[in-house]
Amino acid sequence: MNLFYMRLLKAFLFSVSTFCPLLIFAQNYDEAQLADDAKTAVNKQVDVSDYIQRESKFSTPQLNAQNEQPEGISIKPFGANLFESGLNSARSDGLNPDYVIVPGDKIAVQLWGATELANVFTVDNQGNIFIPQVGPIHVSGISASQLNNTVSQKVKAIYPNNVSIYVNLLSATPVNVYVTGPVLKPGQYAGLANESLLYYLKQAGGIDPLRGSYRRIFVKRNEQVVANFDLYQFLRAGNLAAFNFKDGDVILVGQQGATVTVEGAARYPLTFELTQQHSKGSDLIKFARPLSKTSHVAINGNRAEGPFSDYIPIADFDDFIISDGDTVLFNDDLRPQVISVKISGSYLGPSFYAVGKNTKLKELLDYVEVDPNLADVRSIYIKRESVAQQQKELLEMSLQRLERSVFTAPAASDGESRIRAQEAELVMKFVEHARQIKPLGKVVLSGNNDVANINLEQGDEIVIPQYSDLVQIAGEVLLPQAIVYDKNYSVLDYINWSGGYSERANTEKVAIIHANGLTTFVTINGGSGWFGSNNDYIIQPGDKILVIPRVDTKMLQAVKDITQIIYQIAVAANVAIK
Repeated sequence: MNLFYMRLLKAFLFSVSTFCPLLIFAQNYDEAQLADDAKTAVNKQVDVSDYIQRESKFSTPQLNAQNEQPEGISIKPFGANLFESGLNSARSDGLNPDYVIVPGDKIAVQLWGATELANVFTVDNQGNIFIPQVGPIHVSGISASQLNNTVSQKVKAIYPNNVSIYVNLLSATPVNVYVTGPVLKPGQYAGLANESLLYYLKQAGGIDPLRGSYRRIFVKRNEQVVANFDLYQFLRAGNLAAFNFKDGDVILVGQQGATVTVEGAARYPLTFELTQQHSKGSDLIKFARPLSKTSHVAINGNRAEGPFSDYIPIADFDDFIISDGDTVLFNDDLRPQVISVKISGSYLGPSFYAVGKNTKLKELLDYVEVDPNLADVRSIYIKRESVAQQQKELLEMSLQRLERSVFTAPAASDGESRIRAQEAELVMKFVEHARQIKPLGKVVLSGNNDVANINLEQGDEIVIPQYSDLVQIAGEVLLPQAIVYDKNYSVLDYINWSGGYSERANTEKVAIIHANGLTTFVTINGGSGWFGSNNDYIIQPGDKILVIPRVDTKMLQAVKDITQIIYQIAVAANVAIK
């Protein structure tokens, strides 16, 4: 038992010797720091910022510069970004010419000539400074720019001749203002009497976007409302009435009133606060500013009789009565009667045409001038945005399926698990690269020496290929290049002329991209393939031979899916992804 206590005592002494120096160091540091602070406080001039309430160590959720929303807000209120920027205080030295003098301010007065005086006077509670031989001079309520003239007139009334006067406002007295109501950090804050309302609201963290009102803000003095503010007038027209605060004033942010949420085709898709429970649509339009293309308005909300929904032309919305909780969707619901179409490739004349929405391809081609010796009009195809989007969606579905197959592949041992992890890493690099591919959205129109007469869509690009005597070889070959067409050459001949296959090439199947946009897969050396072509396929002038890469057979779990994606990309984007 004695041995146990001896060990316990040794452990205690060790812990004391270890931690006490740290405690002593901290104590010495605090004393030294306090001494320095006290010394600094004596020497430095008083600054208003010293009176301002410091930040609490407890963080408060608020909007940030990236416009992130506090939890619970789907669409931020109009004006929420007002407190994201830096609203700095006016100069605390009183040199602001618009600063209004209040009791407690210090004023330097110097007289020389017939009489001499150099002193600093403090404005008393009656708003006066008292100059010997002159008497009291009322200065409270005048601006800093008027101070010199006011004092000079009083002095010259006593000393009309041979006296020069210099008056300067040395320091401005801070006032304590209370900010309360739905703000993020209610409390007491110090600032100059002529600080703006926004300054004090900023010090309090801004208005609570969930509960606070941007339209009903009051200043109370001696329990009486002496001023009220509507920040919408400032946000929309820049109107913010000047106000001089006094010590003990209270800024009271009212509770959030009726709100309406705006969505859709508006310049300000935000939540707006109404001044009453009901308002006209024209009032909302002034703030939301719907886009010029807006044709209709959808209103959803609740009325006394239950859920409410309406869909009206925007012309009828001005007199429509909106209520608290409504959601207003400005919608572009008129389909354009005219579409724009681009021409590219081998053509003469303009590149863009504006045509009716029901125009067919051949109707437009009648107005497109071409050189028959250059333009291959039998191989026309279209690049269409809607088709490119569909190809992108299908490719994304395939990539997601590939990801699922890799990450859910079972592993029977630790060794197999490591192999699966390496495989997953390679597959993710492939997926990342594949997601960057942009499909062309080709619509193949030509076949059997004819071109399909389809309806045109907005944004269509009509490609008129130019006759070519070349065959391009690209993808997994050693020397990608263009070779002059020779009717006696086979697919394999063109590949050999390009240096042959690379080490990563799929030597059994290649893609042939024709001038009309059609992609055909050809089997080489008798290999079996999806499309059943063979080595006897006849190349045509203007064709492009695309040698696709071979998938490493070691990746047994993903070979099939990756191969399918490679073929999919070859068709959609005419590239061979590695």
